Amino acid sequence: MIKAEYIWMDGTQPTKRLRSKTKILEKASWLERKADLPKWGFDGSSTGQATGEQSDCLLQPVFHCLDPVRGGDHILVLCEVRDFNDEPHPTNTRAKLRENLDSYAEYEPLFGIEQEYTMFSGMRPLGWPEGGYPAPQGPFYCGVGADEVFGRKVVEEHLEACLTAGLTISGLNAEVMPGQWEFQVGPEDALDACDQLMIARYLLFRIGEDHGVSLSLDPKPVRGDWNGAGAHTNFSTKAMREEGGLAVIEEACRKLGTRHDFHVENYGEGIERRLTGLHETCSYHDFSWGIGHRGASIRIPLQVAQDGCGYLEDRRPNANMDPYVVTRLMIETVCG
Repeated sequence: MIKAEYIWMDGTQPTKRLRSKTKILEKASWLERKADLPKWGFDGSSTGQATGEQSDCLLQPVFHCLDPVRGGDHILVLCEVRDFNDEPHPTNTRAKLRENLDSYAEYEPLFGIEQEYTMFSGMRPLGWPEGGYPAPQGPFYCGVGADEVFGRKVVEEHLEACLTAGLTISGLNAEVMPGQWEFQVGPEDALDACDQLMIARYLLFRIGEDHGVSLSLDPKPVRGDWNGAGAHTNFSTKAMREEGGLAVIEEACRKLGTRHDFHVENYGEGIERRLTGLHETCSYHDFSWGIGHRGASIRIPLQVAQDGCGYLEDRRPNANMDPYVVTRLMIETVCG
């Protein structure tokens, strides 16, 4: 027998949470029919996705990979949520992205997502002194040393788990605030980038359990003179990646500016606490873009400007953003 961990996004507000439960499958049957993972029901009234009168919701497997925590042939199974009538649930943002992608296939969009997060020990970020604050920001970004970097054991274990699971993890680094880190997923197409990010988030929370560390995607986990946590989203189309693509990227920036308020409204709860115009952000009231400008809404990397083609980085999404919403909006705005 093998253990299949079914994982899904719930309907809690204002920020959805990941949920999971374990299904036991016959190993021989699974190895013969890997595409036929069964649907499975759950109590939607306990996850903010149904009422008690019609509490049953369905989990539809859409992505699976090896489970690096349990090892062996055990698997992780990402699922879409379907409602009582076996239709995509209103909280199922993946379905809307999936249904819209065919309309934009000719653009061949790719995404890379930079997921920032903060580790906590009790009520304090990991490594923060009890009843006080650490030294001011400065030495912690990409730092080395026990007095500058905290939680590396969790980070390295998470990286190894993601690689074992077969995820496209392209890097990681310690962030500006002590106790805060980042990993990067992609580049991949929209669905793969989002699905892999959700599995990577699950593994992060799951590994944190083993170390007594809680993980937060709060966009401003500590008030005051500290950086917030984002999910900078790198985006390109086929035309952006080809010769002369810089002009296409600049036009994409102008298009993104026309729908700035709508994007910000859908880029994660509490975005006004993070996009203040300070700490490497542009105010959520404003829109700007520039080459190598980390205080802009959209950054065009210096290397991209020098090469004349590549990608853009949308710096507005929060760490707690829904990637299926963010990638769909970027595609619709730029390619529509």
